[in-house]
Amino acid sequence: MRSSVLSLDSARNALSATPPLDRAVSSALPTRLRPADLLRLTDEGAEDVLAGRYDHLLPANGIWPTDERWATRLLSDDEVDVWLISWTPGKSTELHDHAGSLGALTVLSGALSEFRWNGTELRRRILTAGDQASFQIGWVHDVMRAPAAGDGLQVARNGTAVESVGPLDPTLSVHAYSPPLTAMSYYEVTGHGTLRRSRTVLTDQPEGDM
Repeated sequence: MRSSVLSLDSARNALSATPPLDRAVSSALPTRLRPADLLRLTDEGAEDVLAGRYDHLLPANGIWPTDERWATRLLSDDEVDVWLISWTPGKSTELHDHAGSLGALTVLSGALSEFRWNGTELRRRILTAGDQASFQIGWVHDVMRAPAAGDGLQVARNGTAVESVGPLDPTLSVHAYSPPLTAMSYYEVTGHGTLRRSRTVLTDQPEGDM
C-alpha cells in the first residue's frame, strides 16, 4: 500500500487549497474529487481494513462468502461512497460503465482480472495486492477474481490463454465512487468489433449487483 493517504476530510481540505481549474473544464466535471483523491481514499480504506477498524462490518466469524460477491459500505456522503468488496471464483461483473461517476480501487488481497474496452478490443490486466486503478467517465470494463494458482491456464474473454495467480483467499478490494453510484450501463461486444449497450439500471451497488 502507498504510505501517503488522505482521509475524506483531508482530501477535501487539499482540494480547497488547490488553484481553481479552468472554468470550462471545472463545469464539465461531475465532482470536486479527482481520480488521485479517490485513489488516496481507497488506499486509506485498505489500510483501515488491515488495521481492524472495520472488523464490525466484516462477515461473522471471518467466514467470507464463497458463492457470490459480497460488499459493505465503509464511508458514504453526498460526494463519495467507499466500499469493501470480496470476490469469488467465476463471478464477473459483466462489461459495464459507472454512468456519471468517477471511480478508483485498491486491491487489498488476492488478485483481480480487469478486461477494459479500449475502443477496438478488450485488453486484460492483472491487479494484485497493493495495485491501484482509477476509472474516468466512459470507462467500460469487466472485473473478476483472477484464476487461482493450481487452476492452470484459463481462457480469457478475448480467447487467449492467461496464467493463474495466487494465493487468492480472500480476494478483497476497496472501491470509491464520486459522485456515489446511481446508475450503470451494461455492454456487449458485437461481431463487428464494437460495443452495444444492452441495458441501463439504477443502482447504488459497487461494480454491479452482488
